[in-house]
Amino acid sequence: MSGLGYLCKSTNSIIEAASIPHILTGSDVIVAAETGSGKTHSYLVPLIHNLCGDCDLETSNAKEITEPHRMSLVLCPNVMLCEQVVQMADCLVSDSGKPLLKVAAVCGQRGWPVAEPDILVSTPASLLNYLFAFDPDERRRDRFLRNVKVVVFDEADLLLCGSFQNQIIRIINMLRFDEKLLSQMQSSENHHLKDASTKHETKFGSEDEEQLQLASDQDDENENENDVLDLGSSITSVSKIEYPVKDWRRVRKVYVRSKQYIFIAATLPVNGKKTAGGVLKRMFPYAIWVSGNFLHKHNPRLEQRWIEVTTDTQVDALLKAVRSCYGKKPGSFNDDVCRTMVFTNTVAAAESVAKIFRMAEIKCSSYHSESSLEERTNNLIDFRENGGVLVCTDAAARGLDIPNVSHVIQAEFASSAVDFLHRIGRTARAGQSGIVTSLYTDSNRDLVASVHLAVETGQPVENAFSRKRSFRNKIKKRGRSRAEETFRVAA
Repeated sequence: MSGLGYLCKSTNSIIEAASIPHILTGSDVIVAAETGSGKTHSYLVPLIHNLCGDCDLETSNAKEITEPHRMSLVLCPNVMLCEQVVQMADCLVSDSGKPLLKVAAVCGQRGWPVAEPDILVSTPASLLNYLFAFDPDERRRDRFLRNVKVVVFDEADLLLCGSFQNQIIRIINMLRFDEKLLSQMQSSENHHLKDASTKHETKFGSEDEEQLQLASDQDDENENENDVLDLGSSITSVSKIEYPVKDWRRVRKVYVRSKQYIFIAATLPVNGKKTAGGVLKRMFPYAIWVSGNFLHKHNPRLEQRWIEVTTDTQVDALLKAVRSCYGKKPGSFNDDVCRTMVFTNTVAAAESVAKIFRMAEIKCSSYHSESSLEERTNNLIDFRENGGVLVCTDAAARGLDIPNVSHVIQAEFASSAVDFLHRIGRTARAGQSGIVTSLYTDSNRDLVASVHLAVETGQPVENAFSRKRSFRNKIKKRGRSRAEETFRVAA
């Protein structure tokens, strides 16, 4: 399909139709919409459209050839999502069937591309490893930061919290500093900074970080908190060019924007300053928010089944749910018809459940963090092509676009409402229907009741987001070890 023709396609999803025009304007955009609503295409299409326009301009105007190569950066939390984004971008082709642009992934075993791509897809760790690799003059880092004009954060709620947060804030700070420096270079009011910057490359080293930290901390006392979220190690610094502190403050306060930031998420809680939504509201107060109709809500195309189990009934209930597969009788299970994803909370539980299925002569494969990347990739390909049962942890709950998953089973109930939404989002995607069967015990009855009530009443489940609740701790203390033991004994 032609990337440009896609813009006029009458079958665009609602979220694509709502977000693409805003992204095309160059504004910062936050897209929060339910799983399977077309969020990936909602940013790939305008990125490719704008980059194709830049390419046409370069070829038609010889002067533009000397300009820096414009690039878009897409950050994803893991290798599988990076690969998926590249595949989806490559599917947007010209009329001749060739990809419209050069798209490359830097993650896992993939190193930095020899030829500069138009769209670079990477994990935060892989990008930082490249930017801070051995580079005596640090010109590679400076050139990359200057060339990046659009940054997309896919699965933004995950990237802005937990182990990814410091990496992401560090990357944002570097990109923002480059924006501010470029703005100052282009200003006629600060000849000293402009002349120095044209003679030298900007250096983001560590030797001046402590001094710059003190300067920025003092400045933060009188500056709007919306500018930069200060997270210690995430602060970037300048080395080899000794700018006066007043220059840093001047650059930091007023600058002309030269980059666009796009955040994509299927869950984006805003109930608290430390939640992903709260962080975005502070860091990007003028961003345009585009929300899906069923964000944090029950999908009406989804049939939900709730089954309370005990240690004595859990295994039998699980086997019955797997064999049901749209009403099929035990023994008539057909891999080619039904795709079922079975979620557990731990790797140990996933391995035990897979063993139980094999003992029951149910073909299955596994997907979790302790499997090798090659094994996960092969199992995912086999599941997409041949169907069957995929036993997985929450490693498979986010972002993976597996068509025609008809049944999602929670062998262990999710430890938070966020995980619940991502798990059930593997089915009933792109206008299709699906079934979710949730097994739960008395240890997670409170969380189930909270989510179940929201589902039944059609309300958002944000109140069940468990930062301030004790759901996760309850499951860790009581339910998780009990469920693992049940599956381990049965296996």
